[in-house]
Amino acid sequence: MPETTEGRVAVYIDFDNIVISRYDQIHGRGHFIKEQIRSITADSVRDDRDLAARLERATVDIGAVLDYASSFGSIVISRAYADWSIEVNASYKGQLMERAVDLVQLFPAVKSMKNGADIRLAVDVVEDLFRLPDLTHVVIVAGDSDYIPLAQRAARLGRYVVGIGVAGSTSKFLAAACDEFADYDALPGISDDEPVEVEAPEPDPKTTDATAPADASGNGRARRRANPKASSDSTTPSAPSKRAKQAAQQAASALLTRALRLGHAKDDADWLVSSSVKNQMLRMDPSFQESALGYKSFTEFLTSRGNIVQVKQDGQMRLLRLRGKDDEDAND
Repeated sequence: MPETTEGRVAVYIDFDNIVISRYDQIHGRGHFIKEQIRSITADSVRDDRDLAARLERATVDIGAVLDYASSFGSIVISRAYADWSIEVNASYKGQLMERAVDLVQLFPAVKSMKNGADIRLAVDVVEDLFRLPDLTHVVIVAGDSDYIPLAQRAARLGRYVVGIGVAGSTSKFLAAACDEFADYDALPGISDDEPVEVEAPEPDPKTTDATAPADASGNGRARRRANPKASSDSTTPSAPSKRAKQAAQQAASALLTRALRLGHAKDDADWLVSSSVKNQMLRMDPSFQESALGYKSFTEFLTSRGNIVQVKQDGQMRLLRLRGKDDEDAND
């Protein structure tokens, strides 16, 4: 379980701000408005391959933002403010709901499409700070200078203020008002590496099919119900079952890699304590269980990922570090 002494983090996302800023960063300042991205529909995206490609290139990785926020402690509040009735925002709903982010609906109040997210977000932050005195960190995902007074007030109330914004669209005065500010592009996980191939371990004969891990979309159990013959043969798993197990192994490898990157970036340390890395993995994905992947312990799980992580013993502590490209084949 995560340590009880860790920080308690509240994350507030001005979603329109971050989506518009990212689109303009990729395609040029002012192009979000010029191309009338707010007015697009699901049909227009489906019929226009060029539009779909532009949107794909400018997609915001919410997972990377929340993973970074979780490096400060357990996320106890996460809210995203936007008009979710428009397609460009609605396309993120699945990604946000998978990470248990509360979606706050803000309909535009005027023709300029200004939805008042900054005011609503600021009111919620101040209310939460007085209502929940155990909050230790406030993470504001936006770059608007309107949030400067909010950052200053949260700091005066004794909270550690973290800002996350898109380079080129962030007020330098907002960055100065935060205790720490990170550019979106510099977050660990934004530049994804190629997936790591990891063979699924041999199934434990004592483990029933009911404990087998689901696939990346969580549909493992549903598939077993739909195809009972696939679960009746315990010695020769079906092709879909093999793919599901392989997907679960790949997801676990990616989770370990992201946790190590975050640890190295945050602590500026060459070696990380094993228990801290596992706590970070659980903060990013509470469903992680090495036993569900076929390993008896976290140490066994790490040993199976020798191409990702180096492990060494230092007294009573087990230390880890992410393998670099130059030492992938090195032996400790």
